Amino acid sequence: MAARTVVLCGSTGSVGTQAVELVSRHRDELEITALTAGGANPALLADQVRALGVRVVAVADESARSALVRELGYLAAGMDVLAGPDASATVARSGADVVLNAITGSIGLATTLAALESGSTLALANKESLVAGGALVRAAAQRPDQIVPVDSEHSAMAQALRGGRAEEVRRLVLTASGGPFRGWTREQMSAVTAAQALAHPTWAMGPVVTVNSASMMNKSLELIEAHLLFDVPVEDITVVVHPQSVVHSMVEFRDGSTLAQASPPDMRLPIALGLSWPERMDDVIAPCDWTQATSWTFEPLDDDVFTAPNLARHAVRASATHPAAMNAANEVAVAAFLAGRAGFGDILDIVHRVVDEHEGTPGSQVTLSTVVETERWARARARELLAS
Repeated sequence: MAARTVVLCGSTGSVGTQAVELVSRHRDELEITALTAGGANPALLADQVRALGVRVVAVADESARSALVRELGYLAAGMDVLAGPDASATVARSGADVVLNAITGSIGLATTLAALESGSTLALANKESLVAGGALVRAAAQRPDQIVPVDSEHSAMAQALRGGRAEEVRRLVLTASGGPFRGWTREQMSAVTAAQALAHPTWAMGPVVTVNSASMMNKSLELIEAHLLFDVPVEDITVVVHPQSVVHSMVEFRDGSTLAQASPPDMRLPIALGLSWPERMDDVIAPCDWTQATSWTFEPLDDDVFTAPNLARHAVRASATHPAAMNAANEVAVAAFLAGRAGFGDILDIVHRVVDEHEGTPGSQVTLSTVVETERWARARARELLAS
């Protein structure tokens, strides 16, 4: 059987680099035919091109094209080297078997839509594009299994949902590690530094996702993602804290049974499933060692301290564009925090205000331009609030 062809978008980020390593070990099953990245690390991107032998590469930053060509050397002459904000979406339309969208932020929405419209299976690690584009993304999907989640939590749910019919599901249980501030009070978190927020106890991720995990905004985006992927009302999605990060999420059924997916906290497993779904690949990671004594704990989320999940539920109920406003404001606030221009507590304060002020658009009236305008307004309003 021929290897599945894969377009990897966001190849130099955390998920992207792990996907490259995974594919390098499974060349008989997977073949990366094109790479895209933002352009901030042309040396790494060129190394990936050489290692994988791809003939198409793209960067979103047009000014990074010349640096990439220099890094590629003589290889550039025989390649398609694209650049610009639409380059990733152009590559995603190439008709590969699978497009892995590992771009960070809602800027990945165009790539998500392009992959779906081309008929490729979308292995989705870019949750923000689904959160921002909700109705558009669902409408663009041409078959029920065209979107395969790569987040570990949603991959776990997809696996557990194979154990029952949709009408048998009572609720989804979304697990959270609790991040570096589990058990902290609001007062303690008001003085958090970027170094503290970036010190995640379980996962190694990019800076934006790591800060989102510390604030629980990442769990809020995942809650909306689960709602959109699996057609489960937000009221029936529960967040529980599981510090060991071994049970990645659970599905509770009407009869009282719960199916959980457990594995060591290693993103290579959901990445592999995203690329090979519904099949499983051999020996992706080492499994849990069931011969060793261990314990797992679960505890309720402190909603008074971590307000983001309830904000996500409110955004979904409010309108089709409120989630886009929430995500855009958060991206601006997190960037300001990492740059030292805002406190950690300012992030959610600003996001709450932007969501409260957004007027919203009904789902039946949402277009791509509507989403873009919502994000533009939310980013501008967040910057105004930061400045004040």
